[in-house]
Amino acid sequence: MTTPIHSDGTISITVNGEHRRVRAGLSIAALANELGLVPEKVAVERNLEVVPRSTLAQVCLEDGDDLEIVHFVGGGDHGQAVDEDRWTVAGRSFRSRLIVGTGKYKDFAQNAAALEASGAEIVTVAVRRVNVLDPKAPMLTDYIDPKKVTYLPNTAGCFTAEDAIRTLRLAREAGGWDLVKLEVLGEARTLYPDMVETLRATEILAKEGFLPMVYCVDDPIAAKRLEDAGAVAIMPLGAPIGSGLGIQNRVTIRLIVEGAKVPVLVDAGVGAASDAAVAMELGCDGVLMNTAIAEAKDPILMAAAMKAAVEAGRLSYRAGRMGKRLYADPSSPLAGLI
Repeated sequence: MTTPIHSDGTISITVNGEHRRVRAGLSIAALANELGLVPEKVAVERNLEVVPRSTLAQVCLEDGDDLEIVHFVGGGDHGQAVDEDRWTVAGRSFRSRLIVGTGKYKDFAQNAAALEASGAEIVTVAVRRVNVLDPKAPMLTDYIDPKKVTYLPNTAGCFTAEDAIRTLRLAREAGGWDLVKLEVLGEARTLYPDMVETLRATEILAKEGFLPMVYCVDDPIAAKRLEDAGAVAIMPLGAPIGSGLGIQNRVTIRLIVEGAKVPVLVDAGVGAASDAAVAMELGCDGVLMNTAIAEAKDPILMAAAMKAAVEAGRLSYRAGRMGKRLYADPSSPLAGLI
């Protein structure tokens, strides 16, 4: 077997067009089981050669292997097959790779309309005190049904691990949510995460049974530590929160994606649809945004644009872009030129 190229004893492979890191010595059957598949019900092609199903448990993966795993699906002449390109976090599967926030909108009605246009299946929600002076005031749940859309309680505005943990404990008590978004900010001016406090909060929350999706700096080492501490998703910033500057460091985002075994989603800094497409073309599992939609001149139209951008970026990533060249290369053949 080829010696693993990674110091942590893992190898790099490609499965159905997606990069993965797996432990060295893993058999194809074991990989199928880890992916939630039944080896007896799939067919596997390894480096363009079909692997007999009877040998899947004996064939070990090697660094650089390119696998195609297929199975039979219902079909016929009653319509075009739907591409179920879903992603999974903490065992929960979603079709949309766009997560949207619920702040800064003109009102709840506009927020709900933008959500509908975005196609998002997850919304982040802040945990705030009830207005005891007006208990009948409209609430977000009146416009966005938590039974139809996954609520992701977040810790926006928390500057210590203790405040973030307290907030999420209340969120779990209020709605039973264990899938949460953790952010612990370092200062009000930049809204950059305090990674020491973030890591501490992640460890405590994971021990208490929470499933934290964690906002962090675009640092592959910090991302790995968060994953080891129990983060179920890594959410590096593209640029400062609310800045709309777009992804400032594509190199580190790509490195985080390549090294992570959990989903990676760009969180913060997206301003235009092209920014969302870039995040997806880097291999991210999704993008989270709020201000880019809420502060657009037409939030509902921008939500639709972001939906299209995320889908296009994902398709581009799956298709595999052409290689970059230093010089021109003609598209038309030169042979037979008049």
